[in-house]
Amino acid sequence: MSECLSVLIVEDDPHVLLGCQQALALEDIPSEGVGSAEAALQRIGEDFAGIVVSDIRLPGIDGLLLLEQLKARDPSLPVVLITGHGDISMAVQAMRDGAYDFMEKPFSPERLVDVVRRALEQRGLAREVSSLRRQLAGRQALEQRIIGRSPAMQQLRELIANVADTGANVLIEGETGTGKELVARCLHDFSRRQARPFVALNCGGLPENLFESEIFGHEAHAFTGAGKRRIGKIEHADGGTLFLDEVESMPLNLQIKLLRVLQEHTLERLGSNQSVAVDCRVIAATKADLAEQGRRGQFRSDLYYRLNVVTLELPPLRDRREDILLLFEHFLQQSSLRFDRAVPELDRGTLGALMAHDWPGNVRELRNVAERFALGLPVFKKSGATPENSGPGFAEAVEAFERRLLGDALERHGGNLSQASQSLGMAKTTLFDKVKKYGL
Repeated sequence: MSECLSVLIVEDDPHVLLGCQQALALEDIPSEGVGSAEAALQRIGEDFAGIVVSDIRLPGIDGLLLLEQLKARDPSLPVVLITGHGDISMAVQAMRDGAYDFMEKPFSPERLVDVVRRALEQRGLAREVSSLRRQLAGRQALEQRIIGRSPAMQQLRELIANVADTGANVLIEGETGTGKELVARCLHDFSRRQARPFVALNCGGLPENLFESEIFGHEAHAFTGAGKRRIGKIEHADGGTLFLDEVESMPLNLQIKLLRVLQEHTLERLGSNQSVAVDCRVIAATKADLAEQGRRGQFRSDLYYRLNVVTLELPPLRDRREDILLLFEHFLQQSSLRFDRAVPELDRGTLGALMAHDWPGNVRELRNVAERFALGLPVFKKSGATPENSGPGFAEAVEAFERRLLGDALERHGGNLSQASQSLGMAKTTLFDKVKKYGL
């Protein structure tokens, strides 16, 4: 199994709990124990990878109600019930209601290990199949949201599809305007957390005296002006995704508090001593080199390593020029529809200017340029016009675009000229001539 599956044991008898954990530990099966159903429900979040073994008779919520609530959250979660003498009929009914299996006390360690192994195997297979289905659907949908044929963007889409459903924390690195929030939203939308909140916070857009309350929340009268309780961004993102943009701007004294939340999955609101359990995935974005900032003492290195379990690097637009026209056409269609204008045609001069421009504002700047062009305005203002000789001309720009387009088609079809020509709508002889021309 590709992920680590564990066992959560719900048992109020400490001796039985210890015995179960020791039996599983001897077989190298990781487990965790809690003494009540309420504690189990707090522990099990949307991304819980494992199974539950629970006694039926528990203080407060009993094992049957726990089964009902867990199945409502995740129908594929295997729940094994432990029954006492005389509870067999109750356990049989529970299996009809969705329990995976039951064990009658007293049971042997071998019986426990056997049932747990089978349940873990079923859980692993179910999660793997579910993940593969989401990845397949995600790859198709990602092409419509993360636009680009360049190798860098193909690799980015592949990485997003692979990690979206893992629940791992992600650090997105890229210049301003490269689409970091779009990537974060894709990671959320193609995960099992998609039905829960996506909460975005720009760490550079808040004064330091409001930052702590905004992210952690506060109780009524925690400070002057705090008239009522406020739920912070982390708590609001419970079960979903917290997106921290410009995370390099987070005050150092609050980074340690965020680190503690990531480690312990709990937080305390300002003015409160009560811990609140939270389960949110954290996606952070930065335009700075956090590793270098850590060496300089400008960012906590321990928080950096906690955030960058997975790192996604977004290339600047100038490094993927073959995507410029594709993106421009996409934004032009959107803008023309929004402004209720006919889609204007691209002339040679505009095309050359687009391909020659250095795009310091990246995709965000390109979108703005497309909006101006849709309104019939020059793509570049006079003060920021691109000199005619500052980059590749029209012919060079078209050739670069065509070379990349043909190369991508050949790669997709394993070098098969017939299949590539059909996908491009091009005669096979024409494609053959161009392959020779570009040395493909």
